[in-house]
This record gives sequence, structure tokens and C-alpha cells, in this order.
Amino acid sequence: MGTIGKIVGGTIGLALGGPLGAIAGAVFGHVFDSNKETGQQEHVRLSMMEETQVVFLVGAFSMLAKLATVDGKVSDAELDTIDSFAVNDLKLTGHSKEVAFNLFNAALNSPASFNDFAMQFYYQFQDQPKILEMMIDIFERVSTADGARSVVAETIILSAVRIFNMDKSRFNRYSSQYVSFEEGSYEILGCKREDSDEKIKKQYRKLVHSYHPDKIESQGLPDEFRKLAEEKFREIQSAYESIKRGRGLG
Repeated sequence: MGTIGKIVGGTIGLALGGPLGAIAGAVFGHVFDSNKETGQQEHVRLSMMEETQVVFLVGAFSMLAKLATVDGKVSDAELDTIDSFAVNDLKLTGHSKEVAFNLFNAALNSPASFNDFAMQFYYQFQDQPKILEMMIDIFERVSTADGARSVVAETIILSAVRIFNMDKSRFNRYSSQYVSFEEGSYEILGCKREDSDEKIKKQYRKLVHSYHPDKIESQGLPDEFRKLAEEKFREIQSAYESIKRGRGLG
């Protein structure tokens, strides 16, 4: 992205608010302050395409930061996957790649949530489904980089699918490239293939109780959360039925 060099050369004329604007300001603002100190300030006007590139870069690496930290810390495998995405998918090199990871690091400490970033990203790219699909694909790659996707990471990705207004069957085709259906069923329940039948049944009952529509309704939670919980409830049931069939349980 040659746009990055243009931005670094002076003051960017881009009005980007919201959580993505805060990340952009944290990263690019430092560069602009340095330019002012050296007397090299120059107003930079970006074309519409260049502005779109900036928003994409800020949004993509902000969302990836939040996804990669859902399990506590970013692993080496996750960083390698994100690095590969930057180099091989986005063709970032040199300073452009450095800026991308500066955005990533800034988002790690941001109080904004994954959903905050995802909703602003969708607003910008809702008419470009290929970009949204590319993001779901890299989410899948990062979430399975360590060999197994956690239930929390899966919930984050399902939230992105909902925010991006992606058809669930289309998402399942993406997901199946990285997680087999049966393995995915164990992950949904937060279990392992080697766990006993009793342990899996106990975990299933625990999750069903937590996500049961009646319980969610009684808590007076917002409609958005209730819908997500209902979808998760159905997935838990489907996952358990898949495991039962695989194990020959009644």
C-alpha cells in the first residue's frame, strides 16, 4: 500500500471517527507530531480509494488484535499467521508492514471491543462482500493457528458473521476448511475428543443451561444478545447430536 508512505509524509486529511479513528490517531498521530517538530508538515489529501485502504488497514489489524487476545495472550503461531496475512495476502512490505503491526499493537490496549471495530468496519465495507469474506477467512486462520479453536474465539467469529450479515451456510463452507465438522463439535462444547462420555454430557448440560432461551429471557438482556445466545443454543444442541452419532450414544 503506497498510501502509507503518503500518510507518513505529512498531515492526513481523513476524518475517521469512532474506535477505528482512535487507533489511527494513536499510530499516525505520533508521526504527524514528529513532522511538526521538524518543520516538515505537509497537508496530504487522499483519494477515495486511498481513504478506503487506510480504513481497511486500521480495521483489519484492530479486529485481529482483539481476536488474537481472547484467550489471554497472542501466541507465536497467531503472530506468524497474521504476519503471513500481511505479507502474502495484503502484499505489505517494509514500512507499510511496520505500520500495520503498530495498528495491531495499539488495538491490543484499546478499550474498544471486537464488535465495536467490526461494526464500524462493516459500515465502511458493507457493499464489498469479498472484503468481508476475506476477513472471515483470516479470522478462521488465526483462531486455528494453535491447532484448536477455543469456544470464545468461535463466539467472536460468529459475532463477526452476524455483524457482517453473512449467510451462515456460506460461513460454514469457510469454517470447514480449517475445522472438521466433528472436531468443531467438540470445540463448541469446550471438550476434547479423548474426554469421557460422562464429561461431555456434563459439559453439554452446563452449556444448555447457560444459553437456554428461558434463562436469557429472564435476565432481561438486550435483543442483540438474546439472538446471539439463541443461535449458540442451537449450535450446542447440534454439536452434541453430532458427537452422540459419532460415538454411537443413544
